[in-house]
Parts: sequence; C-alpha cells; structure tokens
Amino acid sequence: MAITRKDVSDVAILSRLKMSPEELDKFTDQLGNILEYASMLNELDLTGVEPTSHVIPMKNVFREDEVKESYPVEKVLANAPEALGDFFLVPKVIDEGEGH
Repeated sequence: MAITRKDVSDVAILSRLKMSPEELDKFTDQLGNILEYASMLNELDLTGVEPTSHVIPMKNVFREDEVKESYPVEKVLANAPEALGDFFLVPKVIDEGEGH
C-alpha cells in the first residue's frame, strides 16, 4: 500500500501541523519506506506462532491478600521530614484563588 503526498497532507491537517512542500515530500518518502518495510512481515510464515504482546512470558504477579499486623505509627513516621500527630505533614498544594 503506497502512501501519497495527499495522505500525508490530510494527516498533517488533522494533526494541525503546517508543513512546507519540501516537508510533505520528505515525510511521504519516509512513511512510504516505513510501510514498505512493515509489509515485509506479510511474507513471513507464522503458522503455529502464538500472538503475543510481550517478548518474555508474563504471569500473574498478584498475591493472595493476607491480614498482617500494621507497622507502628512511630516507625512509619520515623523518617518523615515533618509529622503532625499520627499524620505526615506536607505542603499545601491546593490554590484557593478566585473562583475556587
């Protein structure tokens, strides 16, 4: 499937990209080369090859939920830069400017 200069121009318009005539020619050639290279995959015999989304086998890495003792608050907050009672003290991140 060949890509045309008009195809590239149409995609550029949809992407709101302004392209010079030279850029249209350049990208038409480049995208054409990419599509030509990708079409070589159609020539491969993939009989018996399972579709995959990962190059290495993936397995479910979830574990069963277990009820465990929580860390003591003092240990959790030991490395906190600042704490207020049993909570982490962090800088305010909400802007209460006009309209909020």
